[in-house]
Amino acid sequence: MKTINLSHQMFSEKEYVLYEDDNFNLSTFVYPSGIEAVQVNNSRGHLTILPFSGMIIWDAIFDHVSLKMKDMFSQPLPGDGIADTYGCFQFTSGLLANGTPGPEDDYQLHGEFPTSQMDYSCIEIADETLTVKSGFEYVKGFGYHYLAEPSVTMHKASGLFDIELKVTNLSNYQEMPLQYMCHMNYAYVENAEISSNVPDEAFKLRQTVPGHVHPTPEWTQYNNDLKASGKIINQLDDKNHYDPEIVFFSSDLTKFTETAKFRMAINNRQNFLTKFATDQFPIVTRWILYNPDQQVGAFALPGTSRPEGYTAAQKAGTLIHLKPQEVKQFKVTTGLEN
Repeated sequence: MKTINLSHQMFSEKEYVLYEDDNFNLSTFVYPSGIEAVQVNNSRGHLTILPFSGMIIWDAIFDHVSLKMKDMFSQPLPGDGIADTYGCFQFTSGLLANGTPGPEDDYQLHGEFPTSQMDYSCIEIADETLTVKSGFEYVKGFGYHYLAEPSVTMHKASGLFDIELKVTNLSNYQEMPLQYMCHMNYAYVENAEISSNVPDEAFKLRQTVPGHVHPTPEWTQYNNDLKASGKIINQLDDKNHYDPEIVFFSSDLTKFTETAKFRMAINNRQNFLTKFATDQFPIVTRWILYNPDQQVGAFALPGTSRPEGYTAAQKAGTLIHLKPQEVKQFKVTTGLEN
């Protein structure tokens, strides 16, 4: 395996081809906002990754199909939280707390990690894969201390890629809480059909209304009708009712399968796919939103708990506690399948 350590000096406004072989091409550049990026290409398409800014996947395009949501951002922007740059395909939600803070919580939307500035980043090249990997050490006096190592692996001639995360509790004596969601903001595709190897009965409509959601009378009626029906949305065919957002949560998926597979058919030959081990991610969230500014068909967001906040996870018994020096690893395979 070849390893190339990335440094800030490798990035400039002019795109620079840093690595190239028969399977991959990797270039570096800096957005006008000052955010550094790498674009990794294979024969099917490319990922644009922000190796020093949260290891965010900003863009994903394969076979000329854009995987990411419609958003309001022309480029990634610096900021303290994910709401400051909510135009990406994927980000790491967590890690000490995750999702939308509840009334008893005191942390920013989706936690402290999403826009963290990485301490290091590198490229690892094998025969048929190329991995972008970063590391971030979180440490607070009288607080928690962890190392998070997110990575993204592209495969030769494939529209599928792997998103991985390794978290180590670096404390020598105290446990740390861990909540994580692999937050993939997939595109809304009109009339797309969602399927999985998990029964519909595993999902229920969100029962609460978080602070960032501002219901209209029409949305409230639609939400109440959905709640009464007990049905989950498996086809994106009613965009006039998806603003504000419609959200479903699953029950514990380990009851149904060891490996969950969710697909969203966008035409008669191509699917968006998300696959993961349910012992790593026992909960899935489905998030649908459609308005002129933002359009999302997030058909499967794998998580360790529901994204209703730290306190809610604590009460539900789904909050993970890492022992001193304990390591936890996660992997999601996702992308365009045909």
